[in-house]
Amino acid sequence: MSAEDVVRALKRRGETVATAESLTAGLVTAELTSVPGSSAVVRGGLVVYATDLKHALAGVDAALLADRGAVHPEVARQLAEGARERCGATWGLGLTGVAGPDSQDGVAPGTVHIGLSGPSGSFVDTLTLGGDRHEVRARSTAAALDLLHTHLEIPDE
Repeated sequence: MSAEDVVRALKRRGETVATAESLTAGLVTAELTSVPGSSAVVRGGLVVYATDLKHALAGVDAALLADRGAVHPEVARQLAEGARERCGATWGLGLTGVAGPDSQDGVAPGTVHIGLSGPSGSFVDTLTLGGDRHEVRARSTAAALDLLHTHLEIPDE
């Protein structure tokens, strides 16, 4: 789905979104805000590229980051929850992963965790994407928008 589809669905539902992005460093928020009228539904975004900022700005548990590293499904879930809570949005998206070309903390390039937090709870989608750094980040952005749009199309979420 496109950013236009997501913005239209959020408007129809009277809901908002916020992001906490590591892997994509603001690409999801930039894509959403490229849509005219998106200011009605996009609350904001946190770029938490540095590990310490995941804790300081998005509220990711410091012990989790120390024990498991920054690229972990639970980190993505907590990023999504942190974005939602800190920005006062209906929905939160959190992205972490390894764009490459090198692995990070033993995690292979192309590993991506996308967290989604919404009115009925939160969960994580884990992907393994091919391609170079640019392609992994672009595909992660598209996957995050698709994930949110899928949940926006579920009645009474």
